This record gives sequence, C-alpha cells and structure tokens, in this order.
Amino acid sequence: MKPKPKPGVLEIAPYVGGRAHAPGVDRVFKLSSNESALGASPRGVEAYREAASGLDIYPEGSARILREAIGEVYGLNPDRIVCGNGSDELLTLLAHGYLHPGDEVVFSEHAFLVYRIATLSNSATPVVVKEPKLRVDVDAMLKAVTPKTRMVYLANPNNPTGSYLTSDEVKRLHAGLPPNVILVIDAAYAEYVRKNDYDTGIELVAQNHNVVMTRTFSKIYGLAGLRVGWAFCPPEVADVLNRIRGPFNVSVPAQRAAAAALKDRAHVDAAVAHNEKWKSWLIEHIRKLGLRVDDSVGNFVLIHFADEATMKKADAFLTRHGIILRPVGAYGLHNCLRLTIGTEDANRATLKALGEFVTS
Repeated sequence: MKPKPKPGVLEIAPYVGGRAHAPGVDRVFKLSSNESALGASPRGVEAYREAASGLDIYPEGSARILREAIGEVYGLNPDRIVCGNGSDELLTLLAHGYLHPGDEVVFSEHAFLVYRIATLSNSATPVVVKEPKLRVDVDAMLKAVTPKTRMVYLANPNNPTGSYLTSDEVKRLHAGLPPNVILVIDAAYAEYVRKNDYDTGIELVAQNHNVVMTRTFSKIYGLAGLRVGWAFCPPEVADVLNRIRGPFNVSVPAQRAAAAALKDRAHVDAAVAHNEKWKSWLIEHIRKLGLRVDDSVGNFVLIHFADEATMKKADAFLTRHGIILRPVGAYGLHNCLRLTIGTEDANRATLKALGEFVTS
C-alpha cells in the first residue's frame, strides 16, 4: 500500500509562472508576470532594509503592523483584515476553511488558475462558466449556481483578459447568490483601474456576511518577491482564516515594506500614470500592425494571433529577441500572448519585434 492523496489532488495541473530567461540573449525584457514597470516602492525598499536588524525575532502572530497600516489607509477595522503570503494564500485558505468534498465552486473560464487548484485540493468540484467576448457573464454565473455551490470566485479585474465588471454588476451577482455561498472578489489589479463605474468591493464586504475581498502588494506596489496580500472579511470569516493560517505567515520585513509602500502615494501615482500612457500607446501601435489587442484596465494587454501555431511562432521570435511574453493556453486562450506593460525601453523593443514578426 502507498500513501494516497485525497480526491481531486491528482487532477491539479501545477501552476507554472511566467518565464524569466531567454537562452543566449544578453538583454532580456521579462514581460510575462504582470510585475511593476517601475519596480518596488522606494519607501518599501527602505523599510525592508531597516527591518534587517530584527531578523532574529519572531513576528507578532497576527500581522498587526500591516493590518493597522491597511486599516488606517482604507478606513477599515483591522480586526476584519487577514494578511497572507500573497493573496493566493488567502484565496486558498478560504477554500480550505469552507469547502467540503462534493461542494461546487463557480468561476469563469479565463480566471486565475489558483481558483481551480484551491477547489480540487479540497475535493470540491470546479464549475467553469463561459465568458462571452472574454468578459464575465453575470447571468451565466448565477445560472451555474446549484444547491451544492459553496463559493464563487470573481477576478475583478480579470487576468489575463483585462476586462472587469461594474459595481452594479458585482452587486447583482451577489444579490443572486444564496446566503450560504461566499463571493470572493479578487481585486489584485484594482489600483490600476481608472473607470468611474468600478469599485473594489469593500462596501459590499462591509455590508454583508458572505463577501470577501482580496488584494495584493505584488502588482502596483512592486513587492512580488516578498509575497504579501490581504483580505477584508466579515468578522466570522476572518476568525476562520485566523484559525487555519500559519501562525507567522507574513514576515516582519515584508510587513514593514508593505506598510511603507501602501503610503507611498508618489510611487503609486507614477505607476498609474506610466501604465495609462504606455498601455494606450501599445494598444494603438500593435493594432496598427494588424493584430487584435483587447482593451484592458490592468497593467497588461492580451494580443490575439490567427491560431495557436502562429502564436507559438511569435512567442519563439520574441524570445530570440530577448522579449518574454506569457502564453495563456492554460487559461483557455490558446491563440494569445499576454504582454505586461513594461519600461519605455521594453515597450518600444516589443513593438519593434512584433512589427518585424508580422512583416517576416
């Protein structure tokens, strides 16, 4: 007899991050992981270095340093905030805390791969809903809900499509759910969104017992290497997460860096301005090459090719030129490459290489 994992685990396709290397190329532009074009918040880096003198001391167990900083900036009760080793840990902990074998979890077909992993690792059943025009369909999501549904994951904005649901649409989705179903709003790219009809879901969490919002410091704050995320929860959900998370799951240097980055408005404003400028520039000029590029509210765009074979040729061509994009076949988008908005040099180099590929 050999040890046997619980049902669902062996159905998981391990998560594979964006590539970082182009063999034989001296200068590489990594545009495969939606990392910040401007790098880490300078104030966050300074705080991280200052924390080095206390590396011999355990963190306070509840991530109080960071929770209080988040509460101050957003006007939230720190007791309803749970911090994690990236927001993906919190997305997974929610599944660990609330899913039973045989339960169903609803999410859209091009959503974050961790939703499926978290579902299967708890012997629950993924219910994948089609996305007409690469956008979450609220009516279809609600139609997919059954008496077995226990959780609905919503990436808003969604990666890799770059689309989003308006505040009213999210409220309608929530209103159609049974009270025992948790709506998890994954707002990892919220800081980049510049739409008047969008909100992060904080108000919805504050007013209901079955909504959770998760956020991350990996994107606009540039702290992806530290792995820091947070969730705003109903009190009862926060209690559950605090019972099952690791006792010291966010290090002191990571907390200090994230707390400082959160208050670094100059860096955030610069990152937003850079993203808006170069995202528009890339969309405009890539479309002029005859390629389809979808509108996006994140720090990335989705480029469509005629078929999967052409996408693979484009990916190989770009890689030979030191430009690494992200194939998104794992998300069901087999003809597409996702391009993270990079530095000016990276963006111009990408456009030049794409132009050479199209005319080759």
